[in-house]
Amino acid sequence: MISRFLIPLAILSCTATLQAADEMVPLFDGKTLTGWEQHSGTAEYRVQDGVIIGKTVPNTGNSFLCTAKKYSNFILELEFKVDPSMNSGVQFRSNYYTKETEVEIAGKKKKFPADRVHGYQFEIDPSPRAYTGGIYDEGRRGWLFDLKNNEAARKAFKQGEWNQIRIECRGDSLKTFLNGVAAADLKDSVTAEGVIALQVHGIGKNQAAVGKEVMWKNIRIQELK
Repeated sequence: MISRFLIPLAILSCTATLQAADEMVPLFDGKTLTGWEQHSGTAEYRVQDGVIIGKTVPNTGNSFLCTAKKYSNFILELEFKVDPSMNSGVQFRSNYYTKETEVEIAGKKKKFPADRVHGYQFEIDPSPRAYTGGIYDEGRRGWLFDLKNNEAARKAFKQGEWNQIRIECRGDSLKTFLNGVAAADLKDSVTAEGVIALQVHGIGKNQAAVGKEVMWKNIRIQELK
């Protein structure tokens, strides 16, 4: 016979396990790039004082420091600080192919070079346009949700300071927040799963843009059932 005292204990144990699975966990250990891998371009990434720093280099395309693991439904939080002359972003539900691949997207065929990261991006845009927090479809369809009609989100960006990102993915619902202000709210089902990645935008042959840096820290994720 099962003791009546064991049943509540079993329920408590199960509840604790579920809560643990739903907690925020770090994606970055603050010391190394363990669990991350670089794709597409050859920008420089390093760790310094608990921060991941991406630096521009000439003659390369967009570069991405990607999680080795793919994620589907989640809440992602992190902080970033960016040089005012740069453009950057945080990829989510993004992917790449190991060889050149042609696929059909929105009724159009598109060819992806091997290793080209593509997918949803939380835009980091310190320019006067101020679209930080909008959702851009990197390498595929372009803007999905810009901020031209969201003045509050455009004003939420802090130039030259640390800014907080929050991305929520639940099924086809994609939502972004910048410093606690709602930015993008989009329904899109093209990609259900993919990596998270930190972008350093390509600068071509622009020598004046060489050595510009973007920084990320306190990268945490909560996977949702």
